[in-house]
Amino acid sequence: MDFNVRKLATDAGIFFSRAVQFTEEKLGQAEKTELDTHFESLLSRADSTKNWTEKIYRQTEVLLQPNPGARIEEFLYEKLDRKIPPRATNGEILGQFMLEAAKEFGPGTPYGSTLISVGDCQRRLGGAHRDFLQTSSISFLTPLRNFLEGDWRTISRERRLLENRRLDLDACKARLKKAKAAEAKAAAAPDFQESRPRNYVLSASASALWNEELDKADHELRVAQTEFDRQAEVTRLLLEGINSTHVNHLRCLCEFVEAQTVYYNQCHKYMQELQRELARGCPDSLEVNSHGVGSPTDPSAVLPLNSPSPDADALQIEEVQPPASGTRKAKVLYAYDAGDSSELSLMADELITVYTVPGMDPDWLIGERGNQKGKVPVTYLELLS
Repeated sequence: MDFNVRKLATDAGIFFSRAVQFTEEKLGQAEKTELDTHFESLLSRADSTKNWTEKIYRQTEVLLQPNPGARIEEFLYEKLDRKIPPRATNGEILGQFMLEAAKEFGPGTPYGSTLISVGDCQRRLGGAHRDFLQTSSISFLTPLRNFLEGDWRTISRERRLLENRRLDLDACKARLKKAKAAEAKAAAAPDFQESRPRNYVLSASASALWNEELDKADHELRVAQTEFDRQAEVTRLLLEGINSTHVNHLRCLCEFVEAQTVYYNQCHKYMQELQRELARGCPDSLEVNSHGVGSPTDPSAVLPLNSPSPDADALQIEEVQPPASGTRKAKVLYAYDAGDSSELSLMADELITVYTVPGMDPDWLIGERGNQKGKVPVTYLELLS
């Protein structure tokens, strides 16, 4: 191989000079050029941006893909520049299992038909989750990763270069200081009365040599100062660009929230549709082949799923009076559309008065809102003390 010995020796000398300067600074034996307050503030802001962006990026990855094995697999595919194979979401897998179970149990049975409805809903939820993952990755994760792998690497490289320029500058300052001290010592007037007049000649020769060394050190200092100032300006411009990074990340954050809003709205819509379908499609009775629990003719053994008891159906809501004691306030957790005239429609987060009456199904309460009264499901309420 063709080695450039001179360049190699020069680079080794520069590296050694920087190492000596850095060590002396750490030991307090050399002065260090300090950056101005504004520059230090930009450096601190950049470091904070990098650290928090990295944490937010990693935790968002965990949120979108909790499986660490899957994350590692996606990372390897990305580094190998290969397309990530499609992977079914957990909701889609669960929905597929339910549909296959329905085929085995019989789609005509109450359990099989319900499995079909719930499984189809789970598949739709899984599809919505897939769309959410894709949108979030494009609009939020990718910009954060581009900053960490692009802009921040550029900033880090220029900061290292600036640090090297600073070490070179301080080393030149130290050499100039030593040269001035040596030149002053050599320029001291000799004693002409001494027995060796040739000392004057030697002193004059040393003074000339140190003058030459002083000029060289001064020239190197001016060059190092120019390079340091130029690199500091480049680094400062890059650090001031962090403000633009914040603006871009703010836009990406809003898009991420919008993607979450769309996803959760879809999930809420699908679950409401499923709930209404199950409420309409539940059979009037479920034949239970019980042994020792109750006779086939026992009405309690064939009650409809999630439906009020016969006694509760027979209640006339208009005639129900609240008990003298036992009424409570309740906060509505979810919106609820009344299934018939005996029920009371609810709006999320509103407060209503609730109470129970003898013979009423425990899954239902009587709710009152002003002059309105009707049955309300307990699962939609948060009872307040």
